[in-house]
Amino acid sequence: MVRRTTLALGLAAALPTAPAMAGEVVITVTDLRSSKGVVRACMTTRADIFPKCIKDPGAHRTVVPAADTIEIRFTGVKPGDYAIALLHDENDNGKADRAMGMMPKEGYGFSRDAPVKMAPPKFRDAVFKQGEGTSRMTIKMRYFL
Repeated sequence: MVRRTTLALGLAAALPTAPAMAGEVVITVTDLRSSKGVVRACMTTRADIFPKCIKDPGAHRTVVPAADTIEIRFTGVKPGDYAIALLHDENDNGKADRAMGMMPKEGYGFSRDAPVKMAPPKFRDAVFKQGEGTSRMTIKMRYFL
């Protein structure tokens, strides 16, 4: 009896496993100060370029019209470690405008509501695990000025 169980377990381990199913990430964005412009969102697995996901050709990116509260969906997301960066691009010029070259003039937000301390957060502060199902999160838009 023990031999058959061991043999069955050995055969099961030798069979190929099904590839991980792609999931979905659903983000509710709150506290936008206006409905002007758009919200730019990017989601990346690359710590070396976060939060400037625009440089990652493999990043999930989208642009949605600004509103009081918005929902952003990324579909076809493979399981892994990701971080999200949001920009409320109020004048829709495709970049984060700054006052005196440093302080952001437009809203921003990050997964896990990662804190901003004199610089954008590190990947490790915003990272979350995405599995095969749907991940839901809320990100509060923040404004410096």
